[in-house]
Amino acid sequence: MVFLAISSAGLQDALRLSSETAISVWCGSDAISEAEFEARRIPQLTRFIYSLQGEGRELLDDALDTIREHHPGEVVWVEGVGAVPSRDTA
Repeated sequence: MVFLAISSAGLQDALRLSSETAISVWCGSDAISEAEFEARRIPQLTRFIYSLQGEGRELLDDALDTIREHHPGEVVWVEGVGAVPSRDTA
């Protein structure tokens, strides 16, 4: 399993889970600074060099493609940020 964290809070949650389950965690540059990423040296954490928060679907799809290249066949969980749109059930 792989977790894609979008926000700093989501990254902290994912890292907590990762310490218990050894899942791989990826995040955007806005979830953790480059300096903190280098200082912490967390083996299961990979950081994109670009922001993911508030970006369009195309950029998120590109990030997911990259993750799938590195973790073929694994389930990728993506942090949901913001309200979930309601669905018309009629």
